[in-house]
Amino acid sequence: MSKQIKLLPLSVLAAGVLMATGCDGASRPTAPESATMEPQRKQLLLPASDPTNTGNWVLNQDISDEFSGDSLDRSKWFVQGENGDYYIWKGRAPSQFAPHNVYVEGGMLKITSRWEPDYSFAVGEGHEGNFYGVHEGQKVPVTTGAVVSKKRFLNGYMEVRSKAADAAMTSSFWAIGYQQELDIYEQMGRPTLKGDVDIKGNTLKASVHDWQPPAVRPTRKFGHKTDLSFNVAEEFHVYGAEWGEDYLKFYLDGKLVHEVTQEEVGEHWVLTNPMEIWLDSEIFVWQGLPTEDQLPATYEIDYVRVWQKPESNLLDRAFFGFEGPILYEQENRPLNLVPENSENNKYQKFWLIDEQSAQSLQRVRNERFAKGTWSLKYTGGKNTKATAIAPENSVNLLNGNYRLSAKIWADPYSTADKVSISLNSTDTPIAEFDLQSLARGEWIKVYKEFDYPQSLSGDFMKISITDQENGSGVLYIDDIAIEKE
Repeated sequence: MSKQIKLLPLSVLAAGVLMATGCDGASRPTAPESATMEPQRKQLLLPASDPTNTGNWVLNQDISDEFSGDSLDRSKWFVQGENGDYYIWKGRAPSQFAPHNVYVEGGMLKITSRWEPDYSFAVGEGHEGNFYGVHEGQKVPVTTGAVVSKKRFLNGYMEVRSKAADAAMTSSFWAIGYQQELDIYEQMGRPTLKGDVDIKGNTLKASVHDWQPPAVRPTRKFGHKTDLSFNVAEEFHVYGAEWGEDYLKFYLDGKLVHEVTQEEVGEHWVLTNPMEIWLDSEIFVWQGLPTEDQLPATYEIDYVRVWQKPESNLLDRAFFGFEGPILYEQENRPLNLVPENSENNKYQKFWLIDEQSAQSLQRVRNERFAKGTWSLKYTGGKNTKATAIAPENSVNLLNGNYRLSAKIWADPYSTADKVSISLNSTDTPIAEFDLQSLARGEWIKVYKEFDYPQSLSGDFMKISITDQENGSGVLYIDDIAIEKE
């Protein structure tokens, strides 16, 4: 089946864009530095939800894939079970991911589920009371497959053209990141359980999960479910989700079917950190088991495309907004990195707050925030100075003039004197903000221009707050950004 590709010449766009690599190694759209574009960029694929590109979308090549070759691009995708490696888990028991079920054929990514009695299942392993290859003492020798994107991205529009497997197996398009999960759809072409089941052959279901510890099920916080006029296993359709800083929209064949905002869901909003994409099939035992005569059944994906909007902020937006870790995607993602994990490792690192500073300085969620749900909170009275330090190589700037901005909220009783921000390449702070003259009880955006005279590897930021010896009151900092002047 031919791919439905929408093309638009760059000449009709209001402005061109380039992809830049941030300190985390992930590509992100930035404002253009030159009108010259590579020849292969003269045409752009566009979202089905925005075919004239009024949103100025830029295709993220690191995560998008047309599956037009003879094999899967391993530089973009991790295949569950390949070389014996599994990321997070081996699949939802009793089904188990097997790498031979993932392949590219006819311009499609195909994930096939099979009835394989001779497969070497992980004996004695499983979860939630189920074991691989076995359910309630009976053999259910079903293998299936999954791929996971090697890169993560923060906000954008993600889209697939797909057809679900015609069996009681899920066909899913979802994403996870630090303490969060977004299921764009979980489909089932032919459930075996009858009656009022959660997912039918004509159901479009989306969910958002909160994986903040203790991450006890049920973790689902909000979502939507729509009845369709067709069976998801009978024909291809285009499914999309636009994920903004404070909103979420779901699309079917380019038409909006559901939307929700952070304001509407309140404290249940968790989608504030970069996410990776998953495409997989599984057994949901509460939906019924697949039968031998249903298999093999194949979930087919024509393409995966992710678009983002130009970004002038040169810092990692989530990390310097205190939402979660900064990612070093040049490192291999640990195979046991579950969403709720908050440990420092080579792939993810967090703000360093020493033991003394931690008495008055901490990241907090759902207290006061300018964006997202987290901020840096300072409580007076414990120290005359408290410091938070970002990891090495979290700031990468070229020689030039820049503007640093931050948002600060101080309560009427805060006695904190000054916020200083410095980089390890300079002894003198690049920005200092006098807090005594700051308006109280509201978010104030402060600015400071600075000159960065040298390009250094391994640079990082340090935030220091000074206070009176017996200080009092509360202060919040959020949304730190650096832009080129």
